[in-house]
Amino acid sequence: MKKMILGLGALCLIAFTACKEDASKKVNEENVAVAAERDANSSKFPQITFTETEHDFGTIESKTAVETVFEYKNTGEAPLVITNIASSCGCTVPQDWSKAPLAPGETGKFTVKFNGSGANNVTKTITVTSNTETGRDMVKIKAFVKPDPNAEVKSHLATPQIQS
Repeated sequence: MKKMILGLGALCLIAFTACKEDASKKVNEENVAVAAERDANSSKFPQITFTETEHDFGTIESKTAVETVFEYKNTGEAPLVITNIASSCGCTVPQDWSKAPLAPGETGKFTVKFNGSGANNVTKTITVTSNTETGRDMVKIKAFVKPDPNAEVKSHLATPQIQS
């Protein structure tokens, strides 16, 4: 058993000392240059800048559909890719944005439709998910929704008690 362990140890020693070739000779200089450029570019991000971050529809009638367009520009140093635009509720629908990369300096836009639900002051948030450094940017819409005059008025009075 001792001879077997001693033989295995000698074999391992020979194997490890045989691989003493200088590792720096195996490095391809072209790969080093490509990696250095990639690492330098990895700190460059796109940046999304909106022409307005909040749109006020003013006073609207209940159940009246309205829409607006949010315009933005890539003010960063890398292509901007918007992966998703979502609203805080189903009554607000973002649509029509480009999923293609937007080069630095280029502009884009998306439409937001609001169906006029709610009452009084209403504010909705739209979240833009992209490859910016923060990963998420937000815009808002707001409106004062006038109550529907044809809607049933609910009484807040207590139900009268029947006395026996």
